[in-house]
Amino acid sequence: MESLFGLSHSNSLLIYTLVAIILLIFLIAKVNWHPFISLLVVSVLLGMAAGMKLPAVADAIQDGVGSTLGSIAVIIGLGTMLGKMMAESGGADRIANTLLNKFGERKVHWTMMAVAFIVGIPVFFEVGVVLLIPLLYTIARRTKMSLVKIGIPMLAGLSTVHGLLPPHPAPMIAVEGLHANVAKTILYAIIVGLPAAIIAGPVFGSFIAKRIKVEPPKQLSEQFSKKDDRKLPSFGTTMITILLPVILMLIGSLSTVFHESSVIAEWSSFLGKPIIALVISVIVSFFTLGYARGFNKKQLSSFMGECLAPTATIILVIGAGGAFKNILITSGVGNAIADLATSANISPILFAWFVAALIRVATGSATVAMTTAVGIVAPVLAHATGSVNIELIVLAIGAGSLILSHVNDAGFWMVKEFFNMTVTQTLKTWTVMETLLSVIALVLILVINAIV
Repeated sequence: MESLFGLSHSNSLLIYTLVAIILLIFLIAKVNWHPFISLLVVSVLLGMAAGMKLPAVADAIQDGVGSTLGSIAVIIGLGTMLGKMMAESGGADRIANTLLNKFGERKVHWTMMAVAFIVGIPVFFEVGVVLLIPLLYTIARRTKMSLVKIGIPMLAGLSTVHGLLPPHPAPMIAVEGLHANVAKTILYAIIVGLPAAIIAGPVFGSFIAKRIKVEPPKQLSEQFSKKDDRKLPSFGTTMITILLPVILMLIGSLSTVFHESSVIAEWSSFLGKPIIALVISVIVSFFTLGYARGFNKKQLSSFMGECLAPTATIILVIGAGGAFKNILITSGVGNAIADLATSANISPILFAWFVAALIRVATGSATVAMTTAVGIVAPVLAHATGSVNIELIVLAIGAGSLILSHVNDAGFWMVKEFFNMTVTQTLKTWTVMETLLSVIALVLILVINAIV
């Protein structure tokens, strides 16, 4: 099929997508339209330019918003409630005091990376951000340290795990799809992931913090930083409460050990679902950080109502980002990219990384990039000549899925809103950090492949 200026339909789709992204950045950065409106307008225009029927464009936008917010909206709400309880009880202050006393202010950005690396193993990126944001705000307030300097390492730790380290759900997609060895994948992931997270996190964070100055969103910062005369909860109580969703999600991974029809498998799978884990954790926090600290039921109800209002903008923007992503997928951009990548004659590792990277840039979703890339790479590996290290292919796909997060990624807008940054500042910090992670991980994967 011939399309724009005689170009093939696939090439035209790629050009339309590039123009759409440029227009989106222009509307937000120059015209100063709200990201929510800008994303929806650009989604409609891209769908129309790609040749989608008008009702299909509307349906794709609706489905994109619904599928994105189906779980994320609830997770953000529950996570914010848990963060509110940690803040009102003084739990965030207790954790900040303990970490600062143990490691000192000079090393707190390294501490945040390590904590995020551990916390992020069983949870999706968005859940990890919501769990750790209150701690980030509190430490930034207490140390007067740049939010970027300590926040970028936190994001680097969460992103590294999200893309590389099983049993995180995203890497497990590639492990299972390519039939890789889980233990070997974990070993390689640690060897690759830690150096990449260090360079993209504390090292880059310290560099860019000197050039980007931001303050936490006032409403969210205040609700996560309130203090009163109540005695602070113990470090152990606070950590158990805040890590309870992580523990429950780890328990959820046990469901694969037992027969799927067994009661243990059913219950562990149920408890490990992010929404269920967060609901249980919020209820537990009512007792450990609420009633135990002297709050009454009326105060707890007030806290829950107060904390949800500031999340409205974040939820709407993430939903609009989901609409844009779904238009990209529904319009055939993903298939166009797959066709382009398949024609390239490169090594399996570079091919796997390249495919995942292209789909990530087009769709904005690391999980979609990994899932799609596995389907494209698997047949190629079946016909590959010579030995291929499947575990490194898995990591290459994961590394590619992290690159160049931009305006079509829900995580981009989540970071922008929580860090109170402009689009330009988010591109200079978050987008560059994600790209560093991806490229450094690829280089290390290639080095390991040459050795083993």
